[in-house]
Amino acid sequence: MGPLAAAVLGACVGSFLSLAAWRLPRGESLTWPASHCPACGRTLAWWDNLPLLGWLWLQGRCRTCGAPIPLRDWLTEGLTAALWVAVVLRTPLAASGVAGGLRLLAGLLFISGLLLLLLLDLDDFWLPEPLCRWGLISGLAATVSLAVAGGTNPLAPLVDHGLAAALALLGFDLVGVLGTWWLKAPALGGGDGKLAALLGAWLGGRGLLLALALAVLSGGLFGLLGRLAGRLKPRQPFPFGPFLATAGGLVWLTPELLHRQWLAILLPWLNTLGLAFGG
Repeated sequence: MGPLAAAVLGACVGSFLSLAAWRLPRGESLTWPASHCPACGRTLAWWDNLPLLGWLWLQGRCRTCGAPIPLRDWLTEGLTAALWVAVVLRTPLAASGVAGGLRLLAGLLFISGLLLLLLLDLDDFWLPEPLCRWGLISGLAATVSLAVAGGTNPLAPLVDHGLAAALALLGFDLVGVLGTWWLKAPALGGGDGKLAALLGAWLGGRGLLLALALAVLSGGLFGLLGRLAGRLKPRQPFPFGPFLATAGGLVWLTPELLHRQWLAILLPWLNTLGLAFGG
């Protein structure tokens, strides 16, 4: 798959992700009815529904009633296209045949699923358990398939990724219970641990550790800056899933040789952030 094909297909997938992020919280079908304006119910013509181009053609408004079409839909299509291109470029050039194809398909599936979960949590503080569960299962299946296709014994990576998923789920549950007891209020969302377990299934132990470091650092900085700017009140919750999903995607797109170096750089910053919050 070339970058141009990846961009076109990625934009189409991004259009579907925008639709899914809108319909799933409302309990609506993903297949029926066809794409339509939520304000007036008009079914969109196929040329109005072209990824990226349709929004520009309509100038961000429904052709019938003039209701605004969210800019985020267009941005999601563009971001998905860019991420698909990044996955294609990240797939090792030396990889070919079944191993290369599986690595490419696994990356596209993982990145697209993370983006959907990011949108759902950002809008509704919701990380659906079925999506996280199937994401975890597909991560373990991809781990085994990639090992077999690469000619290696799948037992060691399966144990590593499975153990990382289990420890992530247990660790988040423990932090949530202790944090709730300490703060007398919910400390973590119920879906954060499931998303972390999904990341463990896909990334393995070291990849999960790096993703958690990135997520905690970025989420902590966001909370700290939000408090200093007066945009977040004390103990006001904000979704942590987008930070986990973003960090997981970055780790997947980063060469594994750099993971150890990234951890060495991030861990001191985490200590500094902890001291800032403690003070």
